[in-house]
Amino acid sequence: MRTDTIFFQLFQTFDSLLFELVGLPPETASGYQFTSVEIKEKAFRFDGIFMPDTIDKNIWFVEVQFQKRSEFYWEFIGEIFLYLSQYKPEHDWQAVAIFAKRSVEPEFPKQFRALLAGGHIVQIYLDELPEDESLSLGLVRLIVAPDRDAIALAQRLAG
Repeated sequence: MRTDTIFFQLFQTFDSLLFELVGLPPETASGYQFTSVEIKEKAFRFDGIFMPDTIDKNIWFVEVQFQKRSEFYWEFIGEIFLYLSQYKPEHDWQAVAIFAKRSVEPEFPKQFRALLAGGHIVQIYLDELPEDESLSLGLVRLIVAPDRDAIALAQRLAG
């Protein structure tokens, strides 16, 4: 028996069924329209994944963004959940969105705010990194440094 077909027909016939199932009054269905949508599969590739060697460590997903793209968070979070669905890792996860500067970060979708509030997603702005840094952080700062500051920063890092 195909339950998908049965539920499709039930949801199509009884517009309040979903809301009743979750314990809400049937009137909650007002203003909703039931539909079924096919989702095309899209190829995704992370900028990086840090895979832990033990189960007590998180998987870290990394994306670096230097241009403003309104779809950034939608795609990044989609990639993460597609990965989790396909690989079903035992590890918990965190994600880091690295932006050249705050102005290229798109608005964070309200639909995912629990991920942000729960610490699953961390945002880094390269132009706001502290000045007293390690060599590796200094090299990253050099990437986004204005031309007028780049030579002095490079000399400090070399010295």
